Amino acid sequence: MSVVALVPAAGRGVRLGAGVPKALVPVGGRSLLSRAVRGLLASGRVQHVVVAAPPDQVEVVAAELAELPSAHVVPGGAERTDSVRRALDAAAQVAPDARVVLVHDAARAFTPASVIQDVVDAVEQGAPAVVPVLPVTDTIKQVDDAGDVVSTVDRARLRAVQTPQGFAIDVLRDAYAAAGDITTDDAGLVERLGGEVRTVPGHPHALKITTAFDLAIAESVLAPAEDRAPARTGAEGPQDAGEPE
Repeated sequence: MSVVALVPAAGRGVRLGAGVPKALVPVGGRSLLSRAVRGLLASGRVQHVVVAAPPDQVEVVAAELAELPSAHVVPGGAERTDSVRRALDAAAQVAPDARVVLVHDAARAFTPASVIQDVVDAVEQGAPAVVPVLPVTDTIKQVDDAGDVVSTVDRARLRAVQTPQGFAIDVLRDAYAAAGDITTDDAGLVERLGGEVRTVPGHPHALKITTAFDLAIAESVLAPAEDRAPARTGAEGPQDAGEPE
């Protein structure tokens, strides 16, 4: 039984202001997408990755990932939901034996292997859907249409959700079959069907790189720390690219 990860990376990343699709923005000489895909494969728990690329950048993305034979590139859609659907369809051909599927943001390129491993473990142990989370540390206010404070929300039971989100593959397929609109949260589709979503601890390094400030943090802190670490087992050659032994 293999694990396949889907990376919807067809977005333009306007808020980052880099002039190229966000997934292809380089950090420390390597794109966010390359770092994200390598991180998934290097976790030792993912055998295949399907990337949904901007339709006009499929060849560029394929070249970016050419040395990773376990990475497969398909054209993405206009919305994230469309890209996940296309990647999920492709996964049936790439990894027909997969029973666990992850959905991961390329923008969370520095997610530690331990988070990926915990998500996969939880699904393999029977959870239909799993999300990594962090406690909310900011004070949260609810406001009305005029912007006036209505109440202060109790943050003790609030969690910020990260990726990869993990699913029993049939659960995610059923959720997308029933989805009729745009979503940015795959686990939310499972919730709509009344499915159980469990949590595992996330990690601060799995932040979503969305703004120029986030990119500066990645350049100055996260990339140097990752690049100083021992080489990622599973990320370099055909045998090390996450292929089953």
